Formats: sequence, C-alpha cells, structure tokens
Amino acid sequence: MQRLYDFLRRHPTGVDSFWAVLFFGFSMAVVASTHQTTSAALLATPSVVALSAAVALRRKWTVPVFWLTLAAGLYQLALGSIASFYDFAMLAVLFTVAAADVPRWVSRTALGWGLLASPLYFLRVGVDKGTNVVDSVFFVLFMMVPFALAWVMGDSLRTRRAYYAQLVERNQRLENERAAQAKVAVAAERARIARELHDVVAHNVSVMVVQADGAAYVMDAAPEQAKEALQTISGTGRLALAEMRRLLGVLRTGEPQESEDYVPQPDVEQIEVLIEQVRAAGLTVDFEVEGTPRKLPSGVELTAYRIVQEALTNTRKHGGPAAKASVRLVYFDDGLGLLVEDDGRGAAHELYEDGGADGAGHGLIGMRERIGMVGGTLDAGPRPGGGFRISALLPLKKR
Repeated sequence: MQRLYDFLRRHPTGVDSFWAVLFFGFSMAVVASTHQTTSAALLATPSVVALSAAVALRRKWTVPVFWLTLAAGLYQLALGSIASFYDFAMLAVLFTVAAADVPRWVSRTALGWGLLASPLYFLRVGVDKGTNVVDSVFFVLFMMVPFALAWVMGDSLRTRRAYYAQLVERNQRLENERAAQAKVAVAAERARIARELHDVVAHNVSVMVVQADGAAYVMDAAPEQAKEALQTISGTGRLALAEMRRLLGVLRTGEPQESEDYVPQPDVEQIEVLIEQVRAAGLTVDFEVEGTPRKLPSGVELTAYRIVQEALTNTRKHGGPAAKASVRLVYFDDGLGLLVEDDGRGAAHELYEDGGADGAGHGLIGMRERIGMVGGTLDAGPRPGGGFRISALLPLKKR
C-alpha cells in the first residue's frame, strides 16, 4: 500500500488526469440529460472540455490553468448557461491556485474572481421571479461561501507547506552548524594532541640525545658513567613511550585508557621530577617555590608542567653547553606564576618575534595556545645581558 501511495505522490498529473477523465464522462452525461437540443449541448461542450483539462493540469501548469478556467467561466456567462456539475472544477482550480507556490497577486486575483462568480451569475441568469430581494441576497452570499472556503483551505495548505519547508531548512542549517562545530572540535583535539606529542617527543628525545652524546664521549674512559647515561636513555625512552601510548589511546577511542602502560597527565608536583631529569642530562637548573603549594585545576597544572618542560627543552637546544637555568613557581591567591630563565646564548629572534619556531614551528606557539586555553598570559623574550626569559601567569578561573 505504501508503494502505491508513493507512486501516486510522484505522479500527480497522472492522478489528476484519471479524475479528469471521470469528470469529463459525468459532465457530458449531465450535459446530454439537461440540454434538450443538440445545439445547446454543443455550446456547453467547450466549457466541459476546458474544465476537464483544467482538472488534469491544475498542479502542473497552475497559472495557465487558472486563466483557462476564468475564460471558461466568462464563456458560460456570455451564453447565460445554468450552473451545472462541471462547474465544481472551478472550486478545485481555486483551491490549487491558493495552495500552489505562485505569485500572491495571482492567488488574490483567483479569490476575487471566485467571490464575483455568484453576483455575476445572479445578474446574468437571475433567479425565480417570485424570489424577494432578501432571498436573492442570501442566495448570492450562500453561493460565494464555497469559493471562499476553497481559497482559505488552499491558502492554509500553502502556509503549512511553507512552514514545513522552513523547518526543514532550519533543521538542515542546524545540522550543518553542528557538523561545522564537530569539525572545529576535531581540529582543536588534534591540535591539543599534537602539542602533547610535541612536548613529549621534544623534551625526552633531547634528553636522550644529550645522554647518548655523553655516553659516546666517556665510553672508553669512564664505562660506569656511560652505563648510567644508557640507563637514563632507557628510562627516558620508556617514559616517552608510555606518554605517547596514552595520547594515542585517547586519539583512538576518545577516552583515557587505564592500564599500567599509561601514565597520568603530569601536574605541578612532577615539575620537580622533571627538573631532576634535566639535571641528570647535564643542565644546571635552580628550582624555587614561593607561596603555599595547593591542588590546582588539572588544566592549569598540565599547562604549567608543559611550559616548564618546553622552556627547559629550548634552553638545551639554544642556550649552549654552559647554559644554566632557573625555574620559579609562585602560588598566588588567584593563580600560579611561572618564571623560567637561562643565561645561555638565547634563541633566534624569530622564536619569540613570530610566536615560536623551534624547528617545526610549535615551541612558543604551543605555549601561547596552552596558556590561552586557560585564560593566562605569556611573556617571552631575551633577557637583558643575555639568555632567554619566559614568564607566565595562569589564573585559577578562565577569563
């Protein structure tokens, strides 16, 4: 049954043509039975043909069909024909014009002619001589009602269709907006994971490179030191592998993975562990904490850790072999302050001028993005007298 309904809905002209054939047959039967002479029947036949064609084509060529129907009505007025069965086609055409997506002036014109049909018919044909004026007026008004109802029903259908189309368009627009927001969210998540991977790889690999160079240098003269360096390389590599597995696990499933192979996200407390690791790699680092340490929001703690990690990585890369660094954490009532300085050669000018360029272009850019996500501020640049300085303020509440 549903297939039949879908087929009929896809072929409206075919459906209308079927009803038009039946309409033509009944109309010609009425003409034959009500017109006593052959000439009168022949004069009525053009109206039947025109109105039958209007029924068949009313949804395909709505505006031309309206003018055809109007012409058929004027033709009947000119002949003085009595209203008959086939005039019901005018109501169908008026309904179709009001419901169709046609210019409003066409719809209003159809309504106007529909309301005029009864008065014009009364003036042309008249009613029984014994009918008084009140009855005549009532008759005219009564005959106007079907035309008014046909137009109102058609216009209401047009309004509902327009409202439904508006809802469909709005729903499609919302779907497009949701898709766009999803793409933005995916891009933001990829950027976050890229920053995490950069921080993990850049820091740990730089430590491993430094230790490997040191091991190769003292391999023959001090085997024990070389052994310690290799152990540091091994531990650092395992840590980097564990963090990368955690990040890739989130990337695959969207949820943090709970396993002994995965490590928790680093926080402020692990900054000291990070500094010890950097010291073991050969970089002298002074560490100082001011204020009362306390638990901070996870986003702030991770950002603080990554800033210190990136700053010390840059010191090893750009500061030179004799560079020294200092890290200072300050706990304020409303935030956390970070100050990382070194006395090395300093970074290239474009590193801080263009927002960060650490070889792949993600150093200070990543810092600024991280700090921006928590509503903080970053100041990075060369120190007076040499070296590099990174100062950040991380508020407890995002601005």
